Amino acid sequence: MGSYDTAHLRQEMESLVDVSRLLGASNSTNSSSTELTYGFVSCAVSVLFYGSNFVPVKKIDTGDGMFFQWVLCAAVWTVSLVANIILRSPKFWPLAMLGGAIWATGNITVVPIVKTIGLGLGILIWASFNLLMGWASSRFGWFGIEAETVGKPTLNYCGAGLCLLSAIVFFFVKTDVQRPATSEETPLLIDNSANSSSQGSTDDSWVDMLPPLAKRLVGSGLAVVAGILYGFSFVPVLYIKHHASDPGGPFSGASQFDLDYVFAQFSGIFLTSTVYFLIYCAFKKNKPQVFPKAVLPGFVSGVMWGVATCCWFLANHYLSPVVSFPIITTVPGLIAAVWGVVVFKEVKGLRNYLVLILAFCLVLAGALLTAFSKL
Repeated sequence: MGSYDTAHLRQEMESLVDVSRLLGASNSTNSSSTELTYGFVSCAVSVLFYGSNFVPVKKIDTGDGMFFQWVLCAAVWTVSLVANIILRSPKFWPLAMLGGAIWATGNITVVPIVKTIGLGLGILIWASFNLLMGWASSRFGWFGIEAETVGKPTLNYCGAGLCLLSAIVFFFVKTDVQRPATSEETPLLIDNSANSSSQGSTDDSWVDMLPPLAKRLVGSGLAVVAGILYGFSFVPVLYIKHHASDPGGPFSGASQFDLDYVFAQFSGIFLTSTVYFLIYCAFKKNKPQVFPKAVLPGFVSGVMWGVATCCWFLANHYLSPVVSFPIITTVPGLIAAVWGVVVFKEVKGLRNYLVLILAFCLVLAGALLTAFSKL
């Protein structure tokens, strides 16, 4: 009888262990599913705002863009301040400011890009090179950061490749960018005397004087440079996270939650943009092109960009950069291209529409393959 009780007790214990294992596996599955949901929702918000954040200023005179980028970066920093308060002021890592400085350097090219090749094509080109740099550095562990792995690497490679191929296709889209004509043709703080009327009567900048072919080449080149800089902007944060486990290292114990670095990175953005704007003011002999009507739209644009980037930080955390980068860097270009076609009429002609449709298909296929590589 004693042996029977012992065997029966052992069976009961084994069944309890099996149930606990099943419950643990179920909880793990639910947790993983929740994280994927958070990640893809963050991606959706991010791509929508990234693809639309320059729409408020598309029809507004911004001159050479230096004042506009400073207003935008001030709004970006404001978003990070709110996020920092909500997160109860996590530890500030100065190295993360370097990522902001890199991004702000690329951002000063935005207005010349939009003026030369248009909103849609500009975003598509810089987003593709952003993808190449960001995805490759995360996937292969460049610059001292940890190499990311995915469940289906073949799908990930194919998805990233299709997203990059879409940029090449988008390059063949010819845009028709018209200079906005508004009542505010004279920027604030420009001397309108007879001695300077040739320089201050309009907001004509150096890009407005370029012939069509030169505009296309300059705009595309600047978009490539901007994309490369944007792609590197996350590297400092990923580096800090990767070295958080080094005992006695300078980043020991650093947070693994990406959003904790938003305030530091956005502070680097605002500080760098302020330095660039002051240098610009000195170069212009304290007569910068400042457009009052660009202030509110520029601030709205900056808030949209700040929210989009906060969502990108969340997507990096829940999905990993090797998944989030191909999606968030390419789908906004599709949204921007829709704005360019439907609202701003930057793309015309059957040939250009067909090329856009082909590129859209490549973007969607690439984004879906990249998403499925994580499942």
